[in-house]
Amino acid sequence: MNDLDTFHRLRTPEGQALLAELRDHDPADELAAATRLRREHPAELVSAALGQARLRQRAVAKFGADAWRMYFTPNGVEQSTRATVATHRATRLAALGVRTLADLCCGIGGDALALARAGIRVLAVDRDPLACAAARANAEALGLAELIEVRCADVTEVDIAGYDAVFVDPARRSKARGGRIFDPEAYAPPLSWAVEAARKAPVAALKIAPGVPHEALPEDAETEWISDGGDVKEAVVWFGTGESGAPRPVPGGRRATLLPAGDSLLGTGLPDPAAGDDAPVGPVGDWLYEPDGAVIRAHLVADVARQVGGRLIDPTIAYITADRLTATPYATAYAITDVLPFHVKKLKALLREREVGIAVIKKRGSAVEPEELRKKLKLGGGRKSCTIFLTRVDGAPSMLLGHPAKDPLTPGR
Repeated sequence: MNDLDTFHRLRTPEGQALLAELRDHDPADELAAATRLRREHPAELVSAALGQARLRQRAVAKFGADAWRMYFTPNGVEQSTRATVATHRATRLAALGVRTLADLCCGIGGDALALARAGIRVLAVDRDPLACAAARANAEALGLAELIEVRCADVTEVDIAGYDAVFVDPARRSKARGGRIFDPEAYAPPLSWAVEAARKAPVAALKIAPGVPHEALPEDAETEWISDGGDVKEAVVWFGTGESGAPRPVPGGRRATLLPAGDSLLGTGLPDPAAGDDAPVGPVGDWLYEPDGAVIRAHLVADVARQVGGRLIDPTIAYITADRLTATPYATAYAITDVLPFHVKKLKALLREREVGIAVIKKRGSAVEPEELRKKLKLGGGRKSCTIFLTRVDGAPSMLLGHPAKDPLTPGR
């Protein structure tokens, strides 16, 4: 029995009963569960149900409660879009006037589900028969089958004429080596093909890795980096204009969007001569700002520095400093109490003197690994906490000590 046949068996009453029984099973007891279940069910079906149960447990982090009704492949769990991010993208597409869309490289259908929930009729295409079976099953399980047509085909051979928009999510992992692909032209299909397909549609969005080199980005499109809960999840290249009511793609624009709040910062990712060129560099003030990862990826650190009236602590380091606190959703602020040259013994003595037993250690531009430093500090016993930044200040290895701005502390050294 091949994987596709086994998958279809999971959707029979027998398979559904197995999945229901395994919903809350403990993976540590999997061997005992398999032995017990194989007395009453075919071994292949039990193995498939156990595998699907494991995938559903992993997928809860991306899909929430929906994961317990959905179907996954290992690649599908790994590469599918987190539901919050897919919803953000679908909302923007719907606001741009998109009513029909071709979802190319749909995988298990995570984006298609979000698009359908936004009222968009979707053609979901993938060349993997098992992924297509999962996408079709997911549309049915969540009551969206009327809005999602799943087609098993090579996306490069699909006619996308007549659709309001195209969404392309190229494969970014090597099947042969199992690792991530960093060269956009090694995506499947290549980024260049996806860009040309996008230019033929009224509106288009291409999902790419957030670490993509800026020089690989098309200048006639806007690129949006999206973080969710502080973690950068993906980048999206946007083409077209669409209707009013949502941020329209700005050719050459670089956007950072922070979920779940949805704050969105648009810039060019380049110095702004009208605003005094790039952000100035200066001494550490009373406050330090750590920009969100999406801001850093979009090269918008200088934009945030201008917003808060700040400066960089080093021309190559994405830390902003200022003499007074200014609220911004695009960076986390810390009250700085000490700025010291890097010296482990002095740091250890200072923390002991201040009865610090808990330390959050961050690094940017430092060769020192936080866990190595933690071992050397031998913290313990103290009830106070501290944030330690290992970084460079105007080129010099330095240590900054402080606390999150929400703490009721008075800055100043």
